[in-house]
Amino acid sequence: MIPEQIKNNKELEIATLAGGCFWCIETTMARLKGVDTAMSGYIGGHVENPSYEAVCNGNTGHAEAVQIYYNPTIIDYQTLLTVFFTLHNPCTLNRQGGDIGTQYRSAIFYHNDTQKTIAEAYIKKLEADQVFEEPIVTQLEPLSTFYIAEDYHQNYYNLNRERNSYCTAVIDPKVSKLRKSFSHLLKD
Repeated sequence: MIPEQIKNNKELEIATLAGGCFWCIETTMARLKGVDTAMSGYIGGHVENPSYEAVCNGNTGHAEAVQIYYNPTIIDYQTLLTVFFTLHNPCTLNRQGGDIGTQYRSAIFYHNDTQKTIAEAYIKKLEADQVFEEPIVTQLEPLSTFYIAEDYHQNYYNLNRERNSYCTAVIDPKVSKLRKSFSHLLKD
C-alpha cells in the first residue's frame, strides 16, 4: 500500500517504468535527487493482485515495474527517461540480460498525455540520433492498475546486496554506471 504521506503529497508526480527486473530500476531511480520513493510492483497484466510467482511464470501479462514518486521541481520526467534508457537495454524484446519473458519487457506506462508526448518525442530522438544499434522496442502504454510487489521486494538491493549474487552481478554494474554517467543527479 502506498503510504499516505506520499499519496497526499501534491508536490510529487508519478512515473511508471518497466525495464527488466524491478530491483534494478528501483535501485537506480531511488538514488536520484528529487525522487522521494521508488516502489517495485506489477503492471500491464490481466490478473488482479498477482503474486511474484504468478508474474514470474509469464502467464499474467504483467511487467515487473517501478512507480517513481518524484518532485518535478528537482528532477523532471525527461531526466528520468534519460536515466531509464541509459541503464537498461530498450532494444531487446521481452528480455534484459538473462531475465527472459514478457514480465521483463521494456515499457513506459504514461500517466497523462504530457508524459506520453515526452516519451514519444524522446524515443524518436534516440532513434534519429542512432543512440542504439538496434530498433527500440520499448512499449508505450497508458497507465493501468499498478500492484505493489510483496514487501521483501521493496528496497531489495540495499537489504540483500551482500547475500544475493544477482545484486552483485547484475545490479552493481548498473549502480556503477549510474554513478559514472549521472553523478550530478545523485543524492548525497
